Amino acid sequence: IELAKPVYHPGFIKKVKKVLEIVCHNCSKVLADRSDPEFLQAVNTRDPKVRFNRIWNICKKKTRCENETKEVKNDDGEYSLGMKQAPVNHGGCGNIQPRVRHKALQLIAKYESSGEDGVKKKEEPQITPEMAHNILRRISDDDLRDMGLNLEYARPEWMIVTVLPVPPPPVRPSISMDGTGQGLRNEDDLTYKLGDIIRANSNVKQAIREGSPAHIAQDFEQLL
Repeated sequence: IELAKPVYHPGFIKKVKKVLEIVCHNCSKVLADRSDPEFLQAVNTRDPKVRFNRIWNICKKKTRCENETKEVKNDDGEYSLGMKQAPVNHGGCGNIQPRVRHKALQLIAKYESSGEDGVKKKEEPQITPEMAHNILRRISDDDLRDMGLNLEYARPEWMIVTVLPVPPPPVRPSISMDGTGQGLRNEDDLTYKLGDIIRANSNVKQAIREGSPAHIAQDFEQLL
């Protein structure tokens, strides 16, 4: 079943949240780089799971995607640009990073922005599965390796469901109501649930096709 809109997988939503805290939501670059000694040490961790958690602990504190070249002190005590062997310029976009919060089957971005009068405003837009999928699929292979994810078997965009495999009828056989195998037969629970998913998916497609108001389309998406 090809879904009209991507949906979060309940088993992977916590992992998706962690990846979204590691990368920039605008340019999909990892928020730290190898010019940071702590990050460099974490990248050299051999165990991928431990590496991922160490990099997550470093990046979740970052509030901005750095875009300027850092000044590094040389041996003479003077400041110079790019004297280290590791790349010093992070090459980010300068975008402010939100705090990501997990609530049921939703991910919420928490921003703090200053208005014209200097008063801080709090914004909490929802990170839709479609937005998260777009961020995750733009992450470069090098960044995925640094994070400890397997390029062949564990790409982060695969943790969001876009296509639902349907098990064949022998896996979900119909059940005889009277136990004789002769009388009325009832469909398996899995078949009923697949039917519900197909109907919900059709409603989302119809809402998109007819240009329904955003809140109606969003209700159908949440049902899906």
